[in-house]
Amino acid sequence: MQKKSLKKTIILSVLFFLPVLFLLFLYPSKHNYNPLDVVKTQVEEVTDFKDEDGNDIRFEGNITVVGFLGSEPMQETTTALNLKELVYDKFKGFKRFQILVLVPDGSQSQIAELRKELLKYDELKYWHFAYGHPQDILKVFNSLKSEIPLSDKYATSHVFIVDNELNQRGRNDDRTDNDIEANKPIYSMTSYDCVEVAELKNKMSEDIRILFTEYRQKRDGNFDSSSRRADDLKKVTD
Repeated sequence: MQKKSLKKTIILSVLFFLPVLFLLFLYPSKHNYNPLDVVKTQVEEVTDFKDEDGNDIRFEGNITVVGFLGSEPMQETTTALNLKELVYDKFKGFKRFQILVLVPDGSQSQIAELRKELLKYDELKYWHFAYGHPQDILKVFNSLKSEIPLSDKYATSHVFIVDNELNQRGRNDDRTDNDIEANKPIYSMTSYDCVEVAELKNKMSEDIRILFTEYRQKRDGNFDSSSRRADDLKKVTD
């Protein structure tokens, strides 16, 4: 009986402390990170789009990961599944976080099929598909800073982070320590390729964590825009 009681106590302790450890990684102290860079301001609001239920969708007031799966979204299944597993599943449920995928009107039947694939693994409470005219999709995309264009089907494997004030977030300087030591030219990261698993697991997950930290500190009145990211935070993986 004593062994069973001890085993139960250990299991309960592990279940209790795991979420605490996750939050410690999620919210590093205010003195060991840089705020996530604003790489573009005045992103176009999605005023001309409706979700699957006909409701209005907005960037403003939310932390949004926005994607473009085009007129044939089933061809972008890998993009959607990687985004769900490596980003959505980690941050769903956090206040004001959402995934927003813009697709042209007429793609509803394929989106229904794609939803079935995604729903095999979990619900999509914080994931929205929004429908609009192709020209409105281009208007939103062109308001983002991007080094890659949309395809002729209005799709890309890249996703973007938009904050609650319609600012695009990313990295103005994405060089590694070795790049800096070698004095290589500065290059930025304005989007995240969902085909590149390591890019989502390491860079995008880190950047969203940093953005949540910034928001929490602003809410608590502890935000310091001059604070520095610790070197070891760059090495955090999931």
